[in-house]
Amino acid sequence: MYHLFLQPFITNDTVVFGLLALCLGFIFYTSSLQTGFWSKFYSIVPAVLMCYLLPAILASTGIVSDEVSNLYFMASRYLLPAALVLMTLSIDLKAISNLGSKAIIMFLTGSVGIIIGGPLAILIVSIFSPDTVGGNDFDAIWRGLSTIAGSWIGGGANQAAMLEIFQYNPEKYGGMVLIDIVVANIWLAIILLGVGKTKQIDKWLKADTSAIETLKIKVTEFTEKITRVPTLKDYMLMLSLAFTAVGVAHFFGDQISNYLSTNFETVSDQKSFLSFLGSGFFWMVVIATGAGIALSFTKAKNYEGAGASKIGGMFIYILVATIGMKMDLGKVLENPGLIAVGFIWITIHALLLILVAKLIKAPYFFLAVGSQANVGGAASAPVVAAEFHPSLTSVGVLLAVLGYVVGTGGALLCAYLMEVASQL
Repeated sequence: MYHLFLQPFITNDTVVFGLLALCLGFIFYTSSLQTGFWSKFYSIVPAVLMCYLLPAILASTGIVSDEVSNLYFMASRYLLPAALVLMTLSIDLKAISNLGSKAIIMFLTGSVGIIIGGPLAILIVSIFSPDTVGGNDFDAIWRGLSTIAGSWIGGGANQAAMLEIFQYNPEKYGGMVLIDIVVANIWLAIILLGVGKTKQIDKWLKADTSAIETLKIKVTEFTEKITRVPTLKDYMLMLSLAFTAVGVAHFFGDQISNYLSTNFETVSDQKSFLSFLGSGFFWMVVIATGAGIALSFTKAKNYEGAGASKIGGMFIYILVATIGMKMDLGKVLENPGLIAVGFIWITIHALLLILVAKLIKAPYFFLAVGSQANVGGAASAPVVAAEFHPSLTSVGVLLAVLGYVVGTGGALLCAYLMEVASQL
């Protein structure tokens, strides 16, 4: 992304991290106040949304820049897998299986919304601005939009696959990345805004939230039973478990992705449905989650009583702040035509999710996490899930992994439909 200033005011990541920590501290302190202005403010705006917006404001005013910072890479590669381990330590697989099929239905609805939303957005915009969705050969807009489809159904690996398959003009690719980031992050902000109104939304959807509430109660009761005053030894052992697992996840993630890419043409070929298996990030998320689940069958799950999920939650909030840095609010109106395509696209995705949620009486939790497992992937689906309750983090992770699996196939179908739509 390109920012309002060529060079941000602060380029030293240590200072940037200090600023993000200051933002998070300010938000958590003010959101804990029970009276006065802040109490009213946070009754409307969720604290997690502010954790995302304040860094976005810093990035939009040119004080910091995601372009020159490695903090998102650090948070997504180090802290995210550590959080996944710590927040799945006390997972109750039986209770999660009792959540039923609605989670999968809402996830697949989100995927369908992206697949049909792209071509419909092209048709709608072509009515009043045909040039916006036109273009020929490798400059054709539908080729560029195919990369957004890859990102929104799967993730970065699927996005790269679409760029490879449809060979969109590299000089114009930055504009597509911009639409992806702007629209996806504004949609994330709207979803987080809805988290604060979950009860009202569930009431409107006539949703059956009993399975989710049962899971929350079970985890809360378990936590209360094992809660203790943590010692330095507890913190050091939790740190050891989490980051040993992160190391293992990276080591084997790289080994597996390299092995599969080297030995299987279907994985190394970016045009293949199985190309996501060549992504080290995908395997890192899978292995870290697997490590957390494995530890839940041991005495390590008792570390939940010493605050394992709270430490994981702290890592997640740092990740949220670094995601916020990616959002340059000043770029929203830079290319209004293509941004309009993006907003119409995500609106179709949202409307389809709301319609299906209403029909099957699915809770807002499934709508929000099902959407983010598509649009945000493994970086933001656990964030949204954890906002409902730390015990639900693993649901977000499992659905995000499913997103990688269907990403390339879904994006290919979407791209072919967009090609047809652009020629009508």
